Amino acid sequence: MEHLTPLDATFLEVEDADPHVSLAIGGVSIMEGPAPSYQEFVASFADRASSIPRCRQMLRTHPLDLGSPEWVEDPHFDISRHLHRLALPHPGGDAELFEMVATVMERRLDRERPLWDCFFIEGLTDDRWAVLTKLHHCIADGIATTQMLAKFSDDDGGGSYATDIRAAQQRRFGLPIKFSLNPVSVVSGLVRSAFGVAVAAEHAALGAAELTASLLNPAPESSLHGPVTTLRRYHAARVRLADLNEVAKAFDVTLNDVALAAITDSYRRVLLNRGEQPGHSSLRTLVPVSVRGTNHFNKTDNRVSAMLPLLPVDEPDPVKQLRLVHSRLVTAKGSGQRQGGSALAAAAKSVPFAFSAWGVRLLSRLPQKAVVAVATNVPGPRRQQHLMGRRVLEMLPIPPIALQLRTGVAMVSYADSFVFGITADYETAPDIQALATGIEQGVARLVGASRARRGSKGRSAG
Repeated sequence: MEHLTPLDATFLEVEDADPHVSLAIGGVSIMEGPAPSYQEFVASFADRASSIPRCRQMLRTHPLDLGSPEWVEDPHFDISRHLHRLALPHPGGDAELFEMVATVMERRLDRERPLWDCFFIEGLTDDRWAVLTKLHHCIADGIATTQMLAKFSDDDGGGSYATDIRAAQQRRFGLPIKFSLNPVSVVSGLVRSAFGVAVAAEHAALGAAELTASLLNPAPESSLHGPVTTLRRYHAARVRLADLNEVAKAFDVTLNDVALAAITDSYRRVLLNRGEQPGHSSLRTLVPVSVRGTNHFNKTDNRVSAMLPLLPVDEPDPVKQLRLVHSRLVTAKGSGQRQGGSALAAAAKSVPFAFSAWGVRLLSRLPQKAVVAVATNVPGPRRQQHLMGRRVLEMLPIPPIALQLRTGVAMVSYADSFVFGITADYETAPDIQALATGIEQGVARLVGASRARRGSKGRSAG
């Protein structure tokens, strides 16, 4: 019997603490037409879902949280309760699709059955159709979700950009001890290994302290954080992956730096348009960091840590913004925040589950004033996917919002595209489209700056 880890269960506790929050994550796959019949869709998904254990499992909890929740087979599993048919109103464009996405995602999943739903959406323009998949965050993080959903495609993933992430390429803490019959070599190897573990432990402890200090340092009052309603808005920004790579190469930064810089620039403009002056501490952002190695890509759970950088919304120049984003992320990585977050998650496993559950629930009910936004990057398939013989044209990520964050941004790379999916509170973020447009414009400005930089270098060389 498989138990939820304390990190998995945290998403349940946070949801329980606020009746206005649904901690489901989702994704929309937009396909070329013609659409299959709904009966064909159900038959195809029923066959594929049977091979995914979480699709048939439900949660079993314990009174007073005396034990961690367990995944058990749903004795009454009926896939027809998880597959739904929807049609967009005319004309079937982005506006209608995004409104439907928000409406579907704002509703909580039923904990009396497996925690997922799938929606077959008809009526998109240009003879397209879509599939919206929704599952609870306690099941999986972004990478595990993409790996899980890949099993529904005809291509079974086809390779993922997730193999490029740092955690997938890194070895665990500690140094290898080579076998030797020489006792001096054995002792020397043990000393080196112990020293490496000690250094790593100290690094993690410093990182945990820095994360804690950041959470205790409240941000200035802002319209970006505060209580939320049960209603949501959704929008997406679309850019070319090649453009992000071009900027990253021109300024010697990472693709993630470029994406976060575009988000920073857009948040700055949103704040200014709302009549608020962005300051140095105005946008402390939760940036989830995967700690999932390639040997756990097919493990369905949450394996993430976090960094809490201050994104430079007070800087008006986009190139300086980019350099500041890069330097602050380098500092956050060097400070051990990622390792500190992992250490805190590991420490929670040694605490009786009731204590950790009650503690998370209590802390989640307190007003959280330090973190203002969340931005998560989920690497998707490298190659174009197919579903039921149709090309998947686009993938749109859908993040949840909680803990008094009024907006959340999820990013996904798919083939040659890069999409920012934005979820926002309906009442307090009516300008979500401006945030999406600002991200696209932010990328365009950085592309222009990178080409101008390359042109000036060429003229200097000439």
